[in-house]
Amino acid sequence: MIAYVDGTWSPSAEARISVLDHGLLYGDGVFEGIRFYNGTAFLLDEHLARLETSARALALTLPLDRPALAALCAEAVARTGLDDGYLRLVVTRGTGALGVSPHTCPRPTVIIVGAPLALYPPEAYRDGLVVVTSSLRRAAPDAVPPQVKTLNYLTSVLASIEARRQGAHEALVLNAQGQIAECTADNVFLVSRGVVRTPAVAHGALAGITRALVVRLAAEAGLEVQEALLTPADAWTADEIFLTGTGAEIVPVREIDGRPVGVGGRPVTERVAAAFRAYVASR
Repeated sequence: MIAYVDGTWSPSAEARISVLDHGLLYGDGVFEGIRFYNGTAFLLDEHLARLETSARALALTLPLDRPALAALCAEAVARTGLDDGYLRLVVTRGTGALGVSPHTCPRPTVIIVGAPLALYPPEAYRDGLVVVTSSLRRAAPDAVPPQVKTLNYLTSVLASIEARRQGAHEALVLNAQGQIAECTADNVFLVSRGVVRTPAVAHGALAGITRALVVRLAAEAGLEVQEALLTPADAWTADEIFLTGTGAEIVPVREIDGRPVGVGGRPVTERVAAAFRAYVASR
């Protein structure tokens, strides 16, 4: 694993940031997780565009423009020595005085970590994940909305702990109205009678990069895709469920809240996953 911190490359175990960095102290910053395949960052422009949007929402001025960040990501991929792997690009508010106000932070901190990634074991892609519904809720739109990809992931952290304590791989997180938003780090898709449905961003889902690609690929494959208001009962009665994310790619679900899913096969999930793999290979 390698790391870049404000101009310095080092093994990740030797990388250093200040204890006064507001990203560490207050979660004040934004990030992107970026996959690379065959030595090339995947959907990099989309990730950098979302990073810019998240930073703008936090009134955080990125210290590097998009071409410079793209060049750093390309260098990070090369320095890992890996064909396939993962980049974590982080921009924090930077070092400042104790206190939440960012006016004491003169310059943001840019961090890149490059590493191999295996978010789920191979058998999860074959057999599917066990998912439970979390007791926690996504933030309301009038708080810091989940569409802004900030360093504050405490809801996901706590929901993940809750899931693991119940023997599950993942947790389904609802919004304040009890509607499905997403999982702790992945978007969710339900398949019922051949129709693919996913929660709308307005209902608390992150506008995932992989999510957007899957929506497009599914439509191109002739599948009906809907953004919809979904409840836990929709998940309990779905024919198939799959999750999408940069790290997860496309992974099926075999059980939701103790109810089996996909017992009749996963034809739509497999079709979408095949289209995704073909798209990656073509790039």
